[in-house]
Amino acid sequence: MTRTTVMLDCGFGIKETERRLGKLNVAPADLSGIVVTHEHQDHVGGVFKFARRHKIPVWLTFGTFQAVGADYCAGVNLHICRDGDLIPIGDLQLSPYTVPHDAREPVQYVATDGACKLGVLTDAGHATAHLINMLGGCDALMLECNHDRQMLADSTYPPSLKHRIGGPYGHLSNQTTAEILTALDRSRLKAVVAAHLSQQNNLPDLVRDALGGVLGSGQVDVTVACQEDGFEWKEVGLR
Repeated sequence: MTRTTVMLDCGFGIKETERRLGKLNVAPADLSGIVVTHEHQDHVGGVFKFARRHKIPVWLTFGTFQAVGADYCAGVNLHICRDGDLIPIGDLQLSPYTVPHDAREPVQYVATDGACKLGVLTDAGHATAHLINMLGGCDALMLECNHDRQMLADSTYPPSLKHRIGGPYGHLSNQTTAEILTALDRSRLKAVVAAHLSQQNNLPDLVRDALGGVLGSGQVDVTVACQEDGFEWKEVGLR
């Protein structure tokens, strides 16, 4: 059984992060590392304060390090990674891979313990052959379903923000995520968590409809994460 716990990104302050970990029965001392996807504050804002407080090593790309700044990272055990690397952390091996997003050197991650494979994809503007290849053959996926295209178009957001969110370096719509699911190898897939939903431009039912159109009913466990409560632990075993 895998006993390594890794945090991916952290946009919360120390107390809120500790509170959310506590809800999952995880203590900061249980964390073997934090891996960072990119420098936007909702992903990196709490990483370095939390890592300093609890002496947790952090992995990030050089582009993200440059964007954040050396002073912000001071006192943290930093490791630079890039697309194509294999990162051993405890019982896990993590593979960062490049995604199209409006950040300096953004990556997402695939993790495996040698038996099961988890793929994570958020904060990407469009599908690429590389990300589809990286996510193929996973046992579980956490996928961004940021917005419904029509809700975003009808929203009160200014045109510039609509263009950023819906553009090729913005965020994945329900429809684009469904297209990614259609394209990748789902032969081992048992669970999907839909994440990074916009509170203004999406609805859980729209997400379920979009993903259900690809996955069908009952074949794959689908969970929609919310911003306030996230989601509970998901156990993905071998078939």
